[in-house]
Amino acid sequence: MTELSPAAKAVDDAFWTTVYDKFDIYSQRRARLAAALRAAADQVVSSDADEPRNYLPMAMECQRIRAEILAIATELETK
Repeated sequence: MTELSPAAKAVDDAFWTTVYDKFDIYSQRRARLAAALRAAADQVVSSDADEPRNYLPMAMECQRIRAEILAIATELETK
């Protein structure tokens, strides 16, 4: 097996280290998926709080993409 890139490793680590309810298989799967999506969002589009962008249209598009990924993660956690 080849070594993962730091971005892929962050997503994989988030998936496998998520705390979950061992009695609820659906909650477990969704919590892990949500954690992986949040880690992916951080790897693909960092928060403007961490890495401000100077070009406004690009910054807005990056944050829109990030918000959509995080919305999927929130839905997985809450439904």
